[in-house]
Amino acid sequence: MIAEAGLAALWFAAALAALQLALAAVGIRRSSQFAGPAGSDDRELTRQILAAVRPVAVVQGLLAAVALALLITCFMRSDMSVLLVAENSHSDKPWLYKFAGAWGNHEGSMLLWVTILGLAGGAVAILEHRLARPTLVATLGAQAAIALGFYAFLLLSSNPFARVDPAPADGNGLNPLLQDPGLAFHPPTLYIGYVGISVAFSFAVGALVTRDVGPAFARAMRPWVLGAWIFLTLGITAGSYWAYYELGWGGWWFWDPVENASLMPWLAATALLHSVTVLATRDGLRAWTVMLAVVAFSMSMIGTFLVRSGILTSVHAFAVDPKRGAFILALLAIYIGGALLLFAARVGTVRQGNTFEVVSREAALVANNLLLSVILSLVLIFTLYPIVAAAFGVQLSIGKPFFDKWIGPIALVLVAVMAAGPLLRWRRDDLNALLGRMTVPIGVATLTLAGLAIFTLTGHGIGVLPLLGLGLAAGLAAASVAPLWKRDLRRTPLFTWGMVIAHLGIAVSLAGMASDSAFTRETLVATRIGEPQAVGPYTVTLAGIHPVIGPNWSALEAHLVVQRGDGTPFSLNPQSRFFANPPTVTNESAIATELDGQLYTVLGQPDDQGRWQLRLWWKPFVTLIWAGGALIAIGGALSLLGRLRRERRVRHEEEA
Repeated sequence: MIAEAGLAALWFAAALAALQLALAAVGIRRSSQFAGPAGSDDRELTRQILAAVRPVAVVQGLLAAVALALLITCFMRSDMSVLLVAENSHSDKPWLYKFAGAWGNHEGSMLLWVTILGLAGGAVAILEHRLARPTLVATLGAQAAIALGFYAFLLLSSNPFARVDPAPADGNGLNPLLQDPGLAFHPPTLYIGYVGISVAFSFAVGALVTRDVGPAFARAMRPWVLGAWIFLTLGITAGSYWAYYELGWGGWWFWDPVENASLMPWLAATALLHSVTVLATRDGLRAWTVMLAVVAFSMSMIGTFLVRSGILTSVHAFAVDPKRGAFILALLAIYIGGALLLFAARVGTVRQGNTFEVVSREAALVANNLLLSVILSLVLIFTLYPIVAAAFGVQLSIGKPFFDKWIGPIALVLVAVMAAGPLLRWRRDDLNALLGRMTVPIGVATLTLAGLAIFTLTGHGIGVLPLLGLGLAAGLAAASVAPLWKRDLRRTPLFTWGMVIAHLGIAVSLAGMASDSAFTRETLVATRIGEPQAVGPYTVTLAGIHPVIGPNWSALEAHLVVQRGDGTPFSLNPQSRFFANPPTVTNESAIATELDGQLYTVLGQPDDQGRWQLRLWWKPFVTLIWAGGALIAIGGALSLLGRLRRERRVRHEEEA
């Protein structure tokens, strides 16, 4: 009965989403038609209709959460009479993979998506009190419209509670590549980010419907954009590290189409975050902010389509019936097409905000947005072009070198603009004054480039892009902390600290990326037991191979003895694992992390001469990539906390 109760909760949630949309539509229409005196019957009825939208949104979100909790219960109990459990779990799986396995598949991940969406709508209904009621109701109506489409998708095309009769004795098991603790963290953080973008989109739709695009709307939307950006940052950072250590190929980003599906919303959300800040604080970029909200949501929808349509083959993708992909494509067309039509119809009602000079912080943010938009466009085109070509019978691939060649230079220009932006004044500034403030960052970048150039002359080749990346990373790090110069650090607002730490995190990540490209050393060898192999500053010796048994796998494990110079030897134990359910062989890397980088080892297959393949990498400063990602998220969290504290203080002062 658990599955039936979950399905019933899903149906009731869908019905409430339809009711929420209907109440919002009727309430908005009546509020524009009946503006009679207080106490009139028409006005009172309109007030009641508008007031009913909030509780409906809350209950809808709770019912979706109940449905997800019941699906998790089915997985934890290994109820093989539920088709989804039988296809994606096994009774011998560790409890963590049963729990997280509930969303490690197509239907479960979509239920997680719509649950977070419903809970977010309920949170907006409870917490948002800054907007005029019609605008808030229109926002909740837009959220209901989004949710309704995905409820229909689940109930009509991808039922997570479908039964199988007769029930199998046991299940097929979870994809071994997903049997990692990261599965419990990575998808939920990404989905919270996607849903935060959908909330921002709903705010934009609500403001367009009620012709209420202005600073108040931006201040209401900004925490959701910032929250979405934080979770997208965490999700992408965690996903990058998961692919790095789990797939055994030694790279942290491959420009896989599904990786790009998460990157594109992040790029759009980054542009939207800067734009909504200008609107909220300086009443500028009104139309641009609304348009970016539409673009950001469109990117999250395109990402959803790519992952679940079955048109991609990827370790990240869910290959499903193409008919389901057509359903998602229809939703994408409805939502994005409808939003663009609404924008086209109402953009003329969006009044121009305050203007600014070419040399100003607003102008730097506009340049930032344009560069982000160019990068986003290139990623989108390079991702979709092979798919479109394949539809016409032409097989081609666009790989990492192509992406790096085209996107790398633009990203470096973006970093230069980012360094200057926080040092500019709002509205109007003087170019000579800016150059004076940039003296230290420019000097740091120049000295770094000079030092690296000398290093290159000593025989250590570095490519042009990594060289520029390291120089700009140093300059950006100096520029990031410049807003703290000559300030009382104890009285500096939290959101200023957040901006500083987030920009510093980008500098740290850029340094890690450039170092990985410039200094990585790779060794692929076929070695016998007892033979030493050199990689970077390390000597690695294969001491033996022995079998090991895990909770639901068996493996051949290498015993590697590692020594750095005259240091103390230590062991690393990469494995080649075999999973029986489903039958799969995976490589489990073994990594030694030091302050200056990582030694990355992978065990391959034996040959007919008694040798074993080993792949060894020395990757200097690669950990800065993920340390920078963590700093970016921490900076975003401090900014969010600082903004919320300031708004609460202002609200209390107004009430007093």
